[in-house]
Amino acid sequence: MTDIKIIFFDIDGTLTHHEDGSIPSSTRNAIGELLDRGIRVVAATGRPLSMCGEIRDLGIETFITANGGYGIHGEEVIFQSVLSPATVEAVSSFAMEIGHGLSFYTDSLSMNGIEERRTMPALFETLGLKDYPPVVEKMEEEVYLMCLFADDESIGRYHNRFPELTFRRWHPFILNVLETDVSKSIAMKKILDHFGLHPSEAMAFGDGGNDIDMLQLAGMGVAMGNAGAELKSVADFVTKPSGEDGIAFALGELELISIKARS
Repeated sequence: MTDIKIIFFDIDGTLTHHEDGSIPSSTRNAIGELLDRGIRVVAATGRPLSMCGEIRDLGIETFITANGGYGIHGEEVIFQSVLSPATVEAVSSFAMEIGHGLSFYTDSLSMNGIEERRTMPALFETLGLKDYPPVVEKMEEEVYLMCLFADDESIGRYHNRFPELTFRRWHPFILNVLETDVSKSIAMKKILDHFGLHPSEAMAFGDGGNDIDMLQLAGMGVAMGNAGAELKSVADFVTKPSGEDGIAFALGELELISIKARS
């Protein structure tokens, strides 16, 4: 596929092993060869930028973080979506009042301190976290995204309290809290525009619900073998699980890297 000039990769469960969070050596080799061949590589993640150090070490310089709320190339900020302090304060107070976890994406990640049995599994599944993030009582930094930890039974209370906000579910227990529309595909368009590229020249890899729109926008969408059925249904190609060399396998099958890099 010689017309592919840029590839967007989700991180957790895509670039990283879906079970232990490590980066397979085959993935490291594959990313290195893509970069050597002059193909742009973008990490598109729910993580904040502060949690992307190991991905930078792969040679990746372009990042979409906070589920599309922040985009950077090198040291250049391409775009950012900042929630109003009034919204951050109001949603924070309401979440504390009724007992729901809330995470804040600044340059780092913090939470409001509320944890239940589903919180840490959700944090590991989406961000690879094994420990609860730092707790902040009053947010004074710019917030690019808030994520609410709640089930479908309780989310109606937020819709009633904040009709002007959008609560978009992207995980069975996590929702984005949005003032304006933010997604990986919207961020992807901004990155493509920045580099003067068309979606037909892009490939995207993912494994989660927040990757669906990104795979749909790309000229070639690749679902990991560990992805859910909904994502696989919109993909052009379904590869092996991330922990079974899924990245290298797909890139090799699609003739974007050499066979050597797949081993």
